[in-house]
Amino acid sequence: MKIGLFKPDVPEQPTPTPSAANSEQSASPMVMTETVTLSDETGKTVQTHNLQGKVVFINFWATWCGPCRAEMPSIQKLYDKYKDNEKVVFMLVEIEHNLDGAKEFLAKEKLNMPIYFPESDIPATWLSNSIPSTVVLNKQGQLAFDHKGMADYSTKEFEDFLISLINQ
Repeated sequence: MKIGLFKPDVPEQPTPTPSAANSEQSASPMVMTETVTLSDETGKTVQTHNLQGKVVFINFWATWCGPCRAEMPSIQKLYDKYKDNEKVVFMLVEIEHNLDGAKEFLAKEKLNMPIYFPESDIPATWLSNSIPSTVVLNKQGQLAFDHKGMADYSTKEFEDFLISLINQ
């Protein structure tokens, strides 16, 4: 992954705030967040629209998915840098509700990221027929980043992008 084959396409400019959006931009991939309900491993639910004001990193994965498992260490590195930043939320969504498998995988790999499970439909713009799939929502709840397939999220380029959204 470090040789550059799995670098996510990070936008050069962060997504503009809604006040800066014009009618031409509304046809772009930037869309307002739909409400998605997720539950954590304790069963507590959260709705994504309640996270506006924060940058939200959402990774969709499954315990059986090799590429999903392969990118987890890079997500862990990013998570470790920003887990205490109250302006950022990380949600690793195990799409098959395999709580035991997810816990076993995290323990085996010495990962400590928050795992969530879908409790409502997930928009096709976030998750199509491909996992892993990662989206980042800006503070206004807009889709600022969308990547299908495995990627290295521990790069300086991706971190700079995340910081630009945090500071927006």
